[in-house]
Amino acid sequence: MRKHRWLMLLALLVAALAVAGCGDDNDSSSDSGSADTSSDTSSSQIQKNDKNSSTKVTMGSKNFTEQKVLGEIYAQALAAAGYDVSTQLNLGDEKTALKALEGGDISAYPEYTGTALLSFFGVTADKLPNDETKAYEEAKAGFAKKNLTALPPTPFVSSNEVAVTKETADKYSLQKISDLKPVAGKLTLYGSPECRQRLDCLLGLEQVYGLKFKKFVPVDIALRHEVLKKGQADVSIVFTTDPQNKREGFVLLEDDKGMFPPYNSTLVVRNDVIDKAGPDLAKTVEMVNKGLTDEVMQELNARVDLDKSTPKDVAGQYLQESGLTG
Repeated sequence: MRKHRWLMLLALLVAALAVAGCGDDNDSSSDSGSADTSSDTSSSQIQKNDKNSSTKVTMGSKNFTEQKVLGEIYAQALAAAGYDVSTQLNLGDEKTALKALEGGDISAYPEYTGTALLSFFGVTADKLPNDETKAYEEAKAGFAKKNLTALPPTPFVSSNEVAVTKETADKYSLQKISDLKPVAGKLTLYGSPECRQRLDCLLGLEQVYGLKFKKFVPVDIALRHEVLKKGQADVSIVFTTDPQNKREGFVLLEDDKGMFPPYNSTLVVRNDVIDKAGPDLAKTVEMVNKGLTDEVMQELNARVDLDKSTPKDVAGQYLQESGLTG
């Protein structure tokens, strides 16, 4: 299984990086007939710059698998670039992470554009942009007012999803979230503890879709799939990139009213760190992000959640298998 996953990730990374490289073809063709290929290999790897050692970077993350994997990837990549890096991962929810960032306890952490717009910048569910670029630009502008820089986002999108088992979907003829309205009063919804107050979770399901569930039960993020599988939950809020969705055959209901915004991940960094770090920080993050497609992120999550590897080990594997580190 581990060998199969290694080969799968390698194939996904090759495909992702090939697609990312296509955008450079036109620029390359404008060069003279001969090209210097001596630096091709080194340019694809993160280069260590000893001058970066004077800049300390404390990488944070929120409290679930994908966040911890991303935090480790950025931390190890920046260390490879020569920065003095430490980590404070598994901080808590988005408000806890933002407080740590603004207070200087951490230098950076990955946040999702849609989460930022809803939780930090007061955008209501009906005003959320469906366009990924627009969502990022709005989030970037909001962070700028807090003296924070949101670096260009990842290709992958990890939205909240409303999940049910196939048996529940068949029983109530559920295909989209609106189909829950006649039966919600019979069903128990499980979600993360902060779900109750979030517009992209219980609050939005009530206000946008008019759903009134039998009850809402807060559950640790790591157990959202387990309670659905065991029948404790009739409905559970999961993430698009959760590998358990495919393994367990869960049905993800269509968000037919567009309640869930784009959730591309952006590394949010304190401006004082950006200023001191120089260009290598943003360049390194850009190199890391290129290969982080939906499929790759789901595979990385699977290595932790299904194969029981650590986020630290999985991050190292990603950087090596993508050719960013030796």
